This record gives sequence, structure tokens and C-alpha cells, in this order.
Amino acid sequence: MIKIKIKKNNGFIILFAVTLSSLILAMALSVSNIALNEMKFSTNVRDTNDAFFAADTGVECALWSDKPVTKFPVVGPAVALICAPVAPTYSGGVNTGLYTFVVTGLGSNSAGCAKVTVFKDAASSPPYTVTTITSKGYNIGDSSCNSTNPNRIEREIRVSY
Repeated sequence: MIKIKIKKNNGFIILFAVTLSSLILAMALSVSNIALNEMKFSTNVRDTNDAFFAADTGVECALWSDKPVTKFPVVGPAVALICAPVAPTYSGGVNTGLYTFVVTGLGSNSAGCAKVTVFKDAASSPPYTVTTITSKGYNIGDSSCNSTNPNRIEREIRVSY
């Protein structure tokens, strides 16, 4: 009679290799997930900066145009601005004036824009004019500063004096 010796640890190497491969795969997927999230975050930060600086550019355009001789009188009409491609639109009452204009071609890829409103109120007492500038900056926008892009980011700056 021939005795056959049966090894009790058959398949251990395959089990060990599969376990080690699974562990390495899990670590690789974790690292790639972290890298993907960091890329999304850095893109979001760039777009946020573009929107904020577009809003800041809109405020600076309005401030520069309002001093020393205002291009935004309390009672219109609108006057063309150097920093905006289209003259502001004017609407107002007896003691108030509201101007709106758009600044385009802003941001790191020149796709950003800002919608700016300048409100002049001469009805304050004692008699002086209060000016409020509101600038909404966007990272993406067309010549009218409109967009349907779901990744559009808006930042707003308001200045009163």
C-alpha cells in the first residue's frame, strides 16, 4: 500500500496573494479618490477667486467713474464709461438715480463678468447724496453676464459712501 501525503496548507499562497492584491487595490483607490477631490477643490478655488475679483473690478470701475467728476449724476442721463463696453442704463426718480452696467472679459480665462448697480440717493437729510455700489461678480458669463452653466459662481461686494 502506497501512502499519499496530503498537505493541509494547499491554497494558502493563493489566499495570501488575493488578500495582498485587495489591500493594494484599496489603497490605490483611496489615494486616487483623494487626488480627485483635491483637483475639484483647486478648480473651485480658482473659480471663486475669479468671481470675487470680477466683483472687485466692477466696484473699482464704478468708484473710478464716480470721482472726481461723477459719471453717475442723481438725475440722469447715463454717460459712457471707459471700463465698461456698453454705457450704463439709467432709471430714477426726482431725488434718486439707479445705474446698471456690465463689465466683461474678466478672470483667469477672460470668461468672467460683473453686473454693477450704482444707486444715488439725494433725499437724505442733512442734504447730501448717498451712493451705494453693488457689484455681483461671476466666473462665467456672456456679453450680458448671463450663463446657464451649473458651475457658475457668484460673489457680491457692496460699497456705500
